[in-house]
Amino acid sequence: MNRIDRLLGILTLLQTKKYVTAEAIASKFQISVRTVYRDIKALGEQGVPVSFEQHKGYFVVQGYFLPPVSFTSEEANALLLMENLTKRFADKSIETHYSSALNKVKSVLRGSQKESLELLTNTIFLQAPAAFNPDFAYLSTLQKAISGRETLEIDYKNQAEEVSTRLIEPIGLIFYAFNWHLIGWCYKREEYRDFRVSRMQQVKLTGQPFRKNDHIEVGEYMKLLPVNY
Repeated sequence: MNRIDRLLGILTLLQTKKYVTAEAIASKFQISVRTVYRDIKALGEQGVPVSFEQHKGYFVVQGYFLPPVSFTSEEANALLLMENLTKRFADKSIETHYSSALNKVKSVLRGSQKESLELLTNTIFLQAPAAFNPDFAYLSTLQKAISGRETLEIDYKNQAEEVSTRLIEPIGLIFYAFNWHLIGWCYKREEYRDFRVSRMQQVKLTGQPFRKNDHIEVGEYMKLLPVNY
């Protein structure tokens, strides 16, 4: 990768996160931290307002935007492939948002790229087990609750077909055994519980912040799962 492409890549990375450390940039682009310092300085000399906050990292000052993003044919093709995975392994809420995002990508493609993408549209198919049928539309709301640290109220049907209302603090989503599972602290049980999303009858954002501040990392919770996938 030449330096111009790397500088653009660093700028794009900075705009995808609130803060990015020099070490993270170095690892991403396989360069030394010293080179990162030089590249950040070069961006500043080109008028890009990159700032730094101690113990957090670099960030682009709010209000600065890149011109419309361009995509390579390979990047657009990868996004098209992911659309098929989204339709089969996400849910209706995610499918809607992904389709909207992909349309924005298509709008900035060159004419020849659009033709190529249209050709591929009807040549990619995905066959998943019939038992897996995500006919719910909760994942988008669950993501919002997790990222916003907002308490959720759900009506949940257990294996005995009994429905109960639960107030939970959601900490993550895990896909295993061909099902999406929400991991959250349940006020009723006073412990972490694994809620299969397909068993949720209703999902409601409460607008209330988490009360618990020392949640387990989702990666650590995964080690407790009864399956190895």
